[in-house]
Amino acid sequence: MEPLKEMFNKKFYESLAHEFRKVDKHFDSKKFISSVTKDLDALELNQRLRKTTEVLREHLPTDYKKSISLLKKVIPNVNRGYTTLVFPDFVGKYGKHDITTSLEALKHFTKFGSSEFAVREFLKTDFDTTINAMGQWAEDKDPHVRRLASEGSRPRLPWSFKLDNVIKDPQLTLPILEKLKSDEELYVRKSVANHLNDISKEHPKFILDIVKNWKGSSPHTDWILKHASRSLLKKGHPELLAHFGIRHNAAIGTVSFKLLNSSIIVGEDIQFSLILENTGNKKIKVRIEYALYFRIANGNLSKKVFKISERILNKQETIKLDRKHSFKLITTRKYHAGAHKIALIINGKEGKPLDFKLKGLS
Repeated sequence: MEPLKEMFNKKFYESLAHEFRKVDKHFDSKKFISSVTKDLDALELNQRLRKTTEVLREHLPTDYKKSISLLKKVIPNVNRGYTTLVFPDFVGKYGKHDITTSLEALKHFTKFGSSEFAVREFLKTDFDTTINAMGQWAEDKDPHVRRLASEGSRPRLPWSFKLDNVIKDPQLTLPILEKLKSDEELYVRKSVANHLNDISKEHPKFILDIVKNWKGSSPHTDWILKHASRSLLKKGHPELLAHFGIRHNAAIGTVSFKLLNSSIIVGEDIQFSLILENTGNKKIKVRIEYALYFRIANGNLSKKVFKISERILNKQETIKLDRKHSFKLITTRKYHAGAHKIALIINGKEGKPLDFKLKGLS
């Protein structure tokens, strides 16, 4: 598979130049292509994105409103995808002097490629004006615009800078989330849940209060709350578990957990099995997870929790599960040889960890 950065290639720029030439006879296609592709091979994905923005600025009218007008005419004719982020990026970099025009443009551009990164530039420089506009976007008929209201104001949006004022005071974005808490579009609901999950990192009580106040208002809202609570549930937060019908101190009965292999090499799976037996006379809701303690570069262990299942265990019922965790090389994690640990977690309570070794690294 080609690297994502290859979306910004000569063919793309030729097509982009062609579209601008159609709406602006003064657009110098040849010069644009020559300039934007110069030293392109040395640039990574977001560097290519920003260079495109900067070169476009050199070839569009000096009048900002005229440039925005041309961008609006061109964007419907550009293939949707990461490359369309050039349009909101242009606004984020060059439009802070005209916030009214810029916010209206971001609202329009997000329908073709998300403006979530660019709008944060305006939250940084004029928070009140921007957050008020985003509050109106939360009521828009277009789900892309509604999602922008939530996603763009996330405290910890991946690939972007943190919004420190929202991290400190989550009440700042609550009116937006209130408007979207039962949205019909899963695309929007996922953003609301991720926004709340961001908040949970610093404000668990805030999330607990949200769950208390919102739970049961609609199936869509309940889905958001469960997804938003995932980080706190993985931490075994007793009161939050209870709100989802999971008793932290439930008497499960017999619990068995064992490794099926205790030494693996990179590329293999660590395999384990577990047995749960409800020896009581009442059914119990169980949340089954496991914690992996990965060895990191400094020799310490770093814990990450993975969910296996959430189910009802009827009285006198026994379940046996076999699972595995892959240590196949991936770009998002670097493995280090040595001792690792794995532990079973039932309803937020972690059992005794088992040791295994990872080998095969030079």
